[in-house]
Amino acid sequence: MTSRLNPYLGFRDNAREAMDFYHSVFGGELTSSTFAEMQASEDDTESGKIMHSQLVTPSGYTLMAADTPNSMEFSPTSNHSVSLSGDSSDQAELSGYFEKLSAGGTVALPLEKAPWGDYFGMVIDRFGVQWLVNIGGSPA
Repeated sequence: MTSRLNPYLGFRDNAREAMDFYHSVFGGELTSSTFAEMQASEDDTESGKIMHSQLVTPSGYTLMAADTPNSMEFSPTSNHSVSLSGDSSDQAELSGYFEKLSAGGTVALPLEKAPWGDYFGMVIDRFGVQWLVNIGGSPA
């Protein structure tokens, strides 16, 4: 078995909307299960919330997410981000992701040539998730 490290994003109550958005950005296969489907909550207000969602993309990325139950603390922070990186042969793909993730979000740093020779940009998507995109290049 191969070990993997996957981002697992937490939301209060919009994981379905977020994962549908990421599915439109990255493509692939999206699966989701609600708390009701998993018989994991007796709180009717949570029955439609996402207990687990997983997106497996054609590029080999796996992104997971869930809604946070009302009984648990939810405090979004800015101390984490998701990084996408590749070399110059991936420029079109990665630039496309950056553009799509920017829709409705905030570009913190445009995707442009960085002092270290790569193309680099940062965007906070419309769900508050910070994405870093680095495309390998030649030294400046």
